Amino acid sequence: MMARIKAALLYAPYDVRIKEIEAPEIKADEVLVRIKAVGICGSDVLFFKYGRIGRFVVEQPLIMGHESAGEVIAIGVEVTDRRVGDRVSIEPGLPCRVCEHCKSGRYNLCPKVIFLSAPPHHGTFVEQVAVPADFTFLLPENVSFEEGAMLEPLAVGMHAAARAGVRAAQSVGVLGVGPVGLMALQAAKAYGATRLVAVDSYPLRLDMARRMGATETINFAETDPVAAVNEFTGGEGLDVVIEVAGQVESLRDAILMAKCGGVVAMVGNLPVISAELPAMEILEKELDVRGVFRYANAYPPAVELVSRGLVDVTSLITHRFPLTQLGDALRFTDEHRDSAIKVIVEI
Repeated sequence: MMARIKAALLYAPYDVRIKEIEAPEIKADEVLVRIKAVGICGSDVLFFKYGRIGRFVVEQPLIMGHESAGEVIAIGVEVTDRRVGDRVSIEPGLPCRVCEHCKSGRYNLCPKVIFLSAPPHHGTFVEQVAVPADFTFLLPENVSFEEGAMLEPLAVGMHAAARAGVRAAQSVGVLGVGPVGLMALQAAKAYGATRLVAVDSYPLRLDMARRMGATETINFAETDPVAAVNEFTGGEGLDVVIEVAGQVESLRDAILMAKCGGVVAMVGNLPVISAELPAMEILEKELDVRGVFRYANAYPPAVELVSRGLVDVTSLITHRFPLTQLGDALRFTDEHRDSAIKVIVEI
């Protein structure tokens, strides 16, 4: 008889059910991971509320979740660099490894990528997951399972800072300092930025940004952020602006905040396919506007930064729920943005 494990499945908007399913079988190049901690991502909340994100539609019961870490409990016959008992973080974007993008190192652009929790592929709000061994990353002894789960949003923030080309002594603005924005802020600091500007409307997030190195914070509900940046930079603007909020108005502000010859990095998913933007501002200031899609090759340096204490991911964790209360956890995350930064599901 096949072993049974618990999983949380989304059947329809606001309809999460805890079910028993068959435990996965591993392939020759895979490991079986007993999941210990999973972070709730904004995409999980959107699937929970609407049953879709763009072209990704929940058409059959879906296991969400992709920010995860756990313990290896079995290995495939071809796996030589993992052992039972290893503590690992799971990189959830699994590419084909043979296309042009994979071979050039930009495997996040692989057209055949399987991303855990993106329909129809199941994610990690489940007790056990089978994944390719080469997309698991060993956690040092001083890195907890919760910190291992937080490596995924850190990877996004690091990739954003890298795509933006953040260099020493630059000024960097981050618009939207939720979990990913706070990771991007810390990544920019780790890359040497000395002026860090955080923009948001939630006091808790702005306070956290100051704790994590922001030299200036702007509450856009009270102050025009573009005017504020112009004032404290003498009208020069910022070297780099990283837009994480995923709002058209925020992206417009990012373009207006950037200095001549600066860079704008787009991280947040916009709610529309196209938007009216200040095109002449981009042209006349010769801005580089760069898209940021997930990440590539970011997990090893993320592990290193967390292990060495150069990036703080633990302080972002504000709440914890058990797997059996995933529906409550998703609703809480959506309804308490003023008090919740990162919610962790313990499995």
